[in-house]
Amino acid sequence: MLKIKKGDTVKIIAGKDKGKEGKVLKVVDGKKVLVEGCNQITKHAKPSQSNPKGGIVHMEAPVDISNVMYVYKGKTTRIGFKFVEKNGEFKKVRFAKSTGDIID
Repeated sequence: MLKIKKGDTVKIIAGKDKGKEGKVLKVVDGKKVLVEGCNQITKHAKPSQSNPKGGIVHMEAPVDISNVMYVYKGKTTRIGFKFVEKNGEFKKVRFAKSTGDIID
């Protein structure tokens, strides 16, 4: 189970985009994440059906998962796991270490 998932809001804590916040668009192999609006690169694209003109395309590049931190109620926090009992069944959930609140 991953600590950071698609749709989470994260803050970049290292690198050229340090301090920027964005939504996780994709988790790549559990090691890197694509963050909306962060780590922008320019790529030269050949003409294709989806992009008939081709040319220079601006897109996000993956950021290492160790360089991002989860944002909970406007503040960055670490994430932990714990088991919560519901109807006699135990379920593994993520929680914010700073407050102890369950995230999902």
